[in-house]
Amino acid sequence: MACSLITYAQTGNISGKVTDETGQPLPGATVFIKGTNQNTIAGPDGSFKLPVTSGNVIVVIRMIGYQPIERPFTINGALQQDFQLSADTRGLNEVVVVGYGTQKKSDLTGSITAISSKDFNKGTVTTPEQLITGRVAGVQISSNGGAPGAGSKIRIRGGSSLNASNDPLIVVDGVPLDNAEVKGTSNPLSFINPNDIETFNILKDASATAIYGSRASNGVIIITTKKGKVGDQLRVNFSTINSLSQKEGIVPVLSADQFRQVVNEHGTAAQKALLGTANTNWQDAIYRTAFSTDNNLNLSGALKSLPYRVSVGFTNQDGILKTSSMRRQSASISLSPHLLDDHLKIDLNVRGAITNNRFADQEAINAAVAFDPTQPIHTTNAFGNYFEWLDPTTNNTAPNTLATRNPLSMLELKNDKGEVKRSLGNIAFDYKFHFLPELRANLNLGYDVSKTEGRTLVPANAGNLFNRGGMNKPYSQTRNNKLLDFYLNYAKDLKGISSRIDVTGGYSYQDFIRTEPTYADLNAKGDTINAAGVPFKTQNTLVSFFGRLNYTLLDRYLLTVTIRRDGSSRFRQHWGTFPSAALAWRINQEAFLKNSKTVSDLKLRVGYGVTGQQDFAGLLTDYPYLPRYTLSDPTAQYQFGNSYYLTLRPEGYDANIKWEETKTYNAGLDFGFLNNRISGSVDYYVKKTKDLLSVIPVAAGSNLTNQLLTNVGNIETKGIEFTLNATPISTKDFSWDAGFNFTYNTIKITNLTKVQDPKAQGIPIGTISGGTGNTVEIHSVGYAPFSYYVYKQVYKDGKPVEGQYEDLNKDGQITQDDRYRYKSPNPKFLLGFNSQFGYKSWNLGFSLRGSIGNYVYNNASSNNGAYRNFSYQNYLANMSTSINETGFAVNQYFSDYYVENASFLRMDNLSLGYNFKHLLRDKVNLRVSATVQNLFVITGYSGLDPELGNDKVGTTNVGEGIDNKFYPRPRVYSLGVNLDF
Repeated sequence: MACSLITYAQTGNISGKVTDETGQPLPGATVFIKGTNQNTIAGPDGSFKLPVTSGNVIVVIRMIGYQPIERPFTINGALQQDFQLSADTRGLNEVVVVGYGTQKKSDLTGSITAISSKDFNKGTVTTPEQLITGRVAGVQISSNGGAPGAGSKIRIRGGSSLNASNDPLIVVDGVPLDNAEVKGTSNPLSFINPNDIETFNILKDASATAIYGSRASNGVIIITTKKGKVGDQLRVNFSTINSLSQKEGIVPVLSADQFRQVVNEHGTAAQKALLGTANTNWQDAIYRTAFSTDNNLNLSGALKSLPYRVSVGFTNQDGILKTSSMRRQSASISLSPHLLDDHLKIDLNVRGAITNNRFADQEAINAAVAFDPTQPIHTTNAFGNYFEWLDPTTNNTAPNTLATRNPLSMLELKNDKGEVKRSLGNIAFDYKFHFLPELRANLNLGYDVSKTEGRTLVPANAGNLFNRGGMNKPYSQTRNNKLLDFYLNYAKDLKGISSRIDVTGGYSYQDFIRTEPTYADLNAKGDTINAAGVPFKTQNTLVSFFGRLNYTLLDRYLLTVTIRRDGSSRFRQHWGTFPSAALAWRINQEAFLKNSKTVSDLKLRVGYGVTGQQDFAGLLTDYPYLPRYTLSDPTAQYQFGNSYYLTLRPEGYDANIKWEETKTYNAGLDFGFLNNRISGSVDYYVKKTKDLLSVIPVAAGSNLTNQLLTNVGNIETKGIEFTLNATPISTKDFSWDAGFNFTYNTIKITNLTKVQDPKAQGIPIGTISGGTGNTVEIHSVGYAPFSYYVYKQVYKDGKPVEGQYEDLNKDGQITQDDRYRYKSPNPKFLLGFNSQFGYKSWNLGFSLRGSIGNYVYNNASSNNGAYRNFSYQNYLANMSTSINETGFAVNQYFSDYYVENASFLRMDNLSLGYNFKHLLRDKVNLRVSATVQNLFVITGYSGLDPELGNDKVGTTNVGEGIDNKFYPRPRVYSLGVNLDF
């Protein structure tokens, strides 16, 4: 009956074609009647036909990248009308999300880059940051390895800290996330389904980030998810991508025959007797070809004034390292009702995910590199029938505790699983006052909660835990973060003086609570090995007041001033102030360029600001300024009679600790030519960070610890960014879009002590495998952070001479004082290039990424590159192929021979797709695509992969750029289908 009534009411229709200014059709343009749910989508040739109720109507045409139009018509029967959309000056009128609001791209004064879904990287993408890898100048994104759902090292303009976090602040739909570890997952962003993301907005300089105050020194990434739009009809989209992942290369070690030859030539009779008869490639044994599938279903549209989007997703990713896997089930809902004649807009976003991970023991990677290749994988024994080196002192009834463990046993006899349930959501009310429409009030209430449960199980017969009878160790964590933001915004065009004012002022409250119970450490039988420790709970709170003024004069002179007053519970001096200011001049709006057909955009920007850093979660405590006592570990109890009691011990503290402060200077030029078919920007920046949050050694007796978190040191960063985007060809059948970005960045420590000490060497870091407590990096004044601290190798006839190094201080002997600072892991130059070709229904795209000037310490080679590897009693260990060049008898851990140039050029992805047309009367769109990721890497580095992302926030001895037990990135082959109707 309802359908009949609707049909009766629709006494007319409007039909026509939607084209651009050149007459090219615009398929996908939305055509709707304003104030109703009558709408349709233009077909492949731009044509449309929309049944319309007779009478006076307003027809609205919208298309991304074009200026929308609204035209009134009187419908009385059939109306034929074509529409022509004007290009949106290639994005200058695009709305960009900034902190606490939006701005037109043409009005920006800061360094902000926006990346939308049409520009995202293609292929199997399981975590959000992979969508923009290599796409943005000044932003370095390196995955922490090839593990399923692995996190990434994200650096915006090189970071600004030593021991505190260098990760940017990430804001999802207005909710700032906590960067602290989420137990049970390797990536805190893995709960977000990449298919739900619409745009990334990257805020890089202080004039853009200072609105976030004490968390903004490392930049800000604002993620906006997809939502329904007013006027949209129901759209159903289903996509699936299925992939095969294969290992790409191995760590170069001796084969079984090569190893036998070396042992027979250089070994003793006892060592020769240990050789086996097998030919085992241990690295092949621990890796596999892995299958992954990623499936998403979403519905979007609008019910009158209620736009909506609902999505569900399922991802199942196996890792190439055996037993590793990640399974994610996600769902989200977005509602955006417009009420009170569009005076009240509500945005409700709720998303949740259940992620199940099985973590492989990455120590197996090192074991596979070092294990004797002449031994079999399996043999009949009491250790699960995995070959193990035995201890003769136990009559060969127990494994040799000094020997390398069987790599496959370490994987297959360990079950380390974690389940994370996480939900993130917010509801934002934006009310435009009836009596003063220029004034808006915005209230944003958000939450971020998660619950983790996990357990590590190792059977009693596993070789690596045989002596303790295996392991049964549970863990759990809960996180409860809350957000309240409120601000007022007043925006008005002052026509008398041809200017515009936009003022925002607000309040923010965010609370972070984390709880971690402790459990007894049990063996496989349930016997207690270590009693449960002390449960952990912590809370930190941020309270802030912020304001921003945007002023535009004559549509070409722009001013932005921001200020934020932050209060943090992490510091005794709770409050800090973070101001910024920026100016911009739209030169192309001056009379001498305004009518230019060549110059479509030319804007000069300068800015200055102060931002902070207070994210040191995991370093020590959320309260480093408080004198406090903590309970001892269960292994440090005190005996009274027959009873044992936990002791209380005082902890070190710094009563005057505060946040880091970074001053940033930025100058930039945005340009566009030929209606922005050629566009780009260039920026020069200087960042100066003081009062670094550093963990430093302190004199004995001066505090209650020998390592103290305090404010000491300064860092200076300088750089240049350049971005160029172009559309060289755009015809009816063929198009070509290309993008290039370039970054030059240098970072130097300018101070590291509170009292100047010319004899101070610096802070040693960068622990390596081999020896006990050996480090090969150092933080020193005048050098880049994580500079390698090694000896200068002496060569003869092109080969390194064992144990001989240059006497750099000329004192006639080789001592610690002869070590020098040599290169660093930080690249000098970053390059990105992407290109998209379209021919009729075909499209081809690829992206390349380069890094120049980054160095890597090859720990896999230094730890296995000596004849000493098979000289230990009762077992043999394999060697790196570098032994053929060095001939080292003993490991030379501190030789600069192992610091290698790891510059590289990587093709991240190559994608080919085809769009099927005219399916089911143009109601269905079907796209089929094939993608290869990590297609090739060109590098001179001799190790497995020149790109490492294995730094760990919250540690004081783990460095960067150290190649050790690195989970290799696989080559991934994907087939995808996208169905839209």
